[in-house]
Amino acid sequence: MTKIKIGYAPTRRSIFSAPDAIKYRGLTAKRLEELGIEFVDITDINEEGLLYNDEDRIKIAEKFKAEKVDGLFLPHCNFGTEYLCARLAKDLNVPVLLWGPLDERPEEDGTRLRDTQCGLFATGKVLRRFRVPFTYMTNCRLNDPVFERGLRDFLAVCNVVKTFRNIRILQISTRPYDFWTTMCNEGELLEKFNIQLSPIPMGELTDEIKKVKEEKTEVEKVIAYCRENMTICIKDAALENVAALKVAMKNLTVKYGCKAVAIQCWNQLQREIGIMPCAANSLMNEEGIPVVCETDIHGAITALLVEAAGMGETRSFFADWTIRHPDCANGELLQHCGPWPISVAREKPQITYPLAFDHPGAVTAEAKHGMVTLCRFDGDNGEYSLLLGNAKGIDGPKGMGTYLWVEVDNIKRLEAKIVEGPYIHHCVGIHKDVVPVLYEACKYMGIAPDLYDPIEEQVKAYLRGE
Repeated sequence: MTKIKIGYAPTRRSIFSAPDAIKYRGLTAKRLEELGIEFVDITDINEEGLLYNDEDRIKIAEKFKAEKVDGLFLPHCNFGTEYLCARLAKDLNVPVLLWGPLDERPEEDGTRLRDTQCGLFATGKVLRRFRVPFTYMTNCRLNDPVFERGLRDFLAVCNVVKTFRNIRILQISTRPYDFWTTMCNEGELLEKFNIQLSPIPMGELTDEIKKVKEEKTEVEKVIAYCRENMTICIKDAALENVAALKVAMKNLTVKYGCKAVAIQCWNQLQREIGIMPCAANSLMNEEGIPVVCETDIHGAITALLVEAAGMGETRSFFADWTIRHPDCANGELLQHCGPWPISVAREKPQITYPLAFDHPGAVTAEAKHGMVTLCRFDGDNGEYSLLLGNAKGIDGPKGMGTYLWVEVDNIKRLEAKIVEGPYIHHCVGIHKDVVPVLYEACKYMGIAPDLYDPIEEQVKAYLRGE
């Protein structure tokens, strides 16, 4: 599981009970420890371990920056000091989680010790004034299930945002000439989002392939892995090229400090090494390094976001929307030549020949059924959004390559949304419901969430803890 570190800055206000605030800062820290959540505390800043004055706020900000926290947690242990929370959040520029423990019954004389909910209302308003996006976790008790769920979802949001702000993609060659759909604006991606590309020519890849074949050791390990985990239906020389391509891509990914790869998978590569790259892509994807086809930069971005939303626990798969299901009114075939990671398969995968191409080197396997999230980051004309929603795997005719028949609520609505854009025929799927996490992360990434089903109120209700 991916580790995310949060800054823990519990807050109080002077006119409410300081002893009760201290009590709840301790109880909350203890609960975080029980849940195995990594956090940076502020007990060294003052003896109470609470945020309540500006001098301490400056020290807290310095500490959290030095510790490189990925998110900020602001428990209101009584009413809290809203302007200090806002200043700290503005200073750090990381996702913010706003929460406070539910108040107890008032004393018999009417005294209230904390007024936590009232303070949360105040801080929410001031964060808006500071233009600081934040996530709100409902006013609840520490042992309520919604507390753990909300925290874990917030960690996933932090992981998505951290990933998005540190994307560098290895681009292997240009996009195929015929694929105008996968055109991207490299300068705009850098200017808007700090998304960086590391473009290399096809020759640099083939040079690396020759080098790793001469060195043999890593290539032999990959060949052994393939023989153990897949049925091999291609010749030994082709399998060696699959393994060498995988090792070469991994080496170049490390060399250029990249997190994902977009490769021109046809046709020049086949002229150079005689195989399709799909099986090599599958092997990279299985290691959690997304490799997408047809030099689809936006597809690589999508894959990184989806995997981050799943906290690296589940592999994603890069697919085409292809044809309607012949028997299911809202069914659709998700398919690609064979780049899906083998952990996605419901059967033992084969390395064989792909649909529509004569060269070897593709994986064939139907994917596991069950609920999936489908997603696509895309944009044009300076505007970017994230298409997202759910589907379920269903039975359907046998396919080639890696494939999954899915059913959605309304295929006509989805079809129109993809055609009308800014999306294309590519998407990324994952066997996990990460729609709420991605929806919430959009506010921090500065892109619009675009749900292909009318489920926005349900997603918001989930995020509210309902």
